[in-house]
Amino acid sequence: MFFHASSTHCIEVLEPRVSNHGRPLVYLSKKRENVLPYLSNAVEKYCKETGFTHEGPWQKWGSYGFFEGKLQLDEYWPNALEETYKGVSGYIYAAETVPGLEEMKDIPDAVITSQPVPVMGCEYVPDAYEAILIAAELGQILIRRYEELPDSMLAWIDKNIKEEYRGAKDVPTYRHFLKGKFPEITAGLE
Repeated sequence: MFFHASSTHCIEVLEPRVSNHGRPLVYLSKKRENVLPYLSNAVEKYCKETGFTHEGPWQKWGSYGFFEGKLQLDEYWPNALEETYKGVSGYIYAAETVPGLEEMKDIPDAVITSQPVPVMGCEYVPDAYEAILIAAELGQILIRRYEELPDSMLAWIDKNIKEEYRGAKDVPTYRHFLKGKFPEITAGLE
């Protein structure tokens, strides 16, 4: 079984869309828990909550990685998981087959395809934050709270956010998000 998360209801066929790789693709995972972070985009949510006008595509935000093959969500600021996912609903679509499937080498259990994928089932997730907490309790994913991050990770976040901010001159929504969530790091940057 393969899984894909979306905020859109009643999808019967997952259609390829242009994303990080610059070509139309459908992204899926062999593990349901690995698609939970895609139920909410922190940049989009923050801009909507603060009334910041959106122009162009939404910048993707994902503060996660993999530790020993398990999805690990890291909080890059205090209460990041709750602020990003609490109260957000969405859908997890299931597919039995993925035409033209390609394994992603850099992301465990992830696959892509440039072909449409027929949907075989849909699960409504009423609260993404609660679903993430349940997956963590079951040992399916790992969560590292901001307060638990080692100094080396905090230094990496500082460096990375500065680079991201400087590189986002043409993405005002992303800069708005970075300023709002990392005011100490982005202060004085332009």
